[in-house]
Amino acid sequence: MNASKSIAIRPQSQTQNHLRRVALASLVFLIAALLTLPLFGVIIGSMGESDGTWSHLSETVLSEYVINTLALLVMVGVLTGSIGTVSAWLVTSIEFPGRKVVEWLLVLPIASPAYIASYVYTDLMDYAGPVQSALRGLMGWGADDYWFPAIRTLPGAGLVLSFVLYPYVYLLARSAFLNQSQTRFAAARSLGASPLRAFWSVALPAARAAILGGIALTLMETAADFGVADYFGVPTFSTGIYRAWYGMGDPVSALRLSGLLLVIMAILVMAERRFRPSQANNDIARDTVLRRMKPSRPLQWLAAFACIMPILIGFAFPVARLVYLAAGDIARNGMPQFVSFATNSVTMSVIAAGLTLALSLFLAYAQRGRTRNQKTGPMSAATRLATLGYALPGTLLAVGLLLPMTTIDKSISRWMLDQFGWAPGLFLTGTVVTLIYAYVIRFLTVSYNTVEPAVSSIPRAMDEAARTLGSRLSRIVFEVHLPGLKPALYSAGLLVFIDTMRELPATLLLRPANFETLATQVYRLASDERLAEASVAALILIAIGILPVMLITRANLKS
Repeated sequence: MNASKSIAIRPQSQTQNHLRRVALASLVFLIAALLTLPLFGVIIGSMGESDGTWSHLSETVLSEYVINTLALLVMVGVLTGSIGTVSAWLVTSIEFPGRKVVEWLLVLPIASPAYIASYVYTDLMDYAGPVQSALRGLMGWGADDYWFPAIRTLPGAGLVLSFVLYPYVYLLARSAFLNQSQTRFAAARSLGASPLRAFWSVALPAARAAILGGIALTLMETAADFGVADYFGVPTFSTGIYRAWYGMGDPVSALRLSGLLLVIMAILVMAERRFRPSQANNDIARDTVLRRMKPSRPLQWLAAFACIMPILIGFAFPVARLVYLAAGDIARNGMPQFVSFATNSVTMSVIAAGLTLALSLFLAYAQRGRTRNQKTGPMSAATRLATLGYALPGTLLAVGLLLPMTTIDKSISRWMLDQFGWAPGLFLTGTVVTLIYAYVIRFLTVSYNTVEPAVSSIPRAMDEAARTLGSRLSRIVFEVHLPGLKPALYSAGLLVFIDTMRELPATLLLRPANFETLATQVYRLASDERLAEASVAALILIAIGILPVMLITRANLKS
């Protein structure tokens, strides 16, 4: 009797498990479809008919967009690769005064949005700025007696972006130098190679993959940049998309430019994944205790100077100037005007962080425990598509969303009019709903890449032990898994929070009317040459960005 009952129950249990797997896969595919909507919007929308603007663009400025974007990528790639690699090598291989402090401070420039640095350096280096004014006062020069390099140029944009973005390369290069074999380096030195030659022939080739991965990340940020290129007047794909949509009123031309930018981003994404460091596959491991070289005192001070300069240029000088300007503006106007902007920014950032964490946990658990063959199947492909958003620049994401969201709005409005005789109008487009949607698409990758490794590292034996004690899956997750996942969840939430706080192009294009955030307020005031008024909002953004950067840096340095 008991045997017959068990036979009857087993097929029912298998059916239920099959239904659960089907439901899980369906949800993953639905999430992937919703999060890849901008891609389809760009591809489909770019096939429409332009009103003649595209022909004009292709004949006049398209080549300029291509050349400037590629030139900016080359410049930033070379500079960030050089600054990040050299500083990482110096702090890992040479003992110099203040090395431990500098090792922390080298990450700080990434806490400052690049567009804020561009506003500050323009203020500092322009004709009426303090640098040129001081030169004229000291030397007694007139306006026509000297030449000074213009900051609002393509090289100026490349320099600003490089000194803000180099920490991507620095962090990965530092980790690679710390984890590579010391025996190989010592062998090269014992054969008569100088430290510089040993670096070029041994240390640098071993860290090449990590360095190229970091450079790929900086190039993704550079291709996605809007604020620096727009303020410096450098025509790139990001600024061209914005102008085609708003300045020329031609969505099709904007979408076609987005499609070309998408090709560039796809190449950079493949490069980043190709060179992404993998500890599991690392065939070079540190085999001796790290012993830093101690050169002569002048060389030690030279190494310290080489590491301190990127910190000063990328972080200290801009922040010092902002503090000076903000002190005067607060004394004149106070700070109440920024309360509503900060409230909007924090509210949107908290909502975006919460939604991305929830989706990241769901997708991570959907992938947990899958076999190697299953991890190359359709469900894993859908997960990879769902987490592709960080590769989409804000301008591309915005124009890719506007067309499908407007279509959905019009379809719903038309149905409501047919059924109830009432047209609600556009209730998704131009609201915070679409803006939050864009944030989730763009920053889910950041959250998922932080949460997924933590979820996949939870032993399956822990679940089986809890089940033998009668615990349900929900109780296992909340009482067993989540306590161990807290560090990853905190890190992911902080990263998404700060990225959302400073996101500019998507917010400019998708925000509701009269809805301002700290980022858009900084952009608006700085564009009107009112940097003193923008300085308070800029400092708030930087201050909020420092906390997660330092927490993550602390974890990386300890590990």
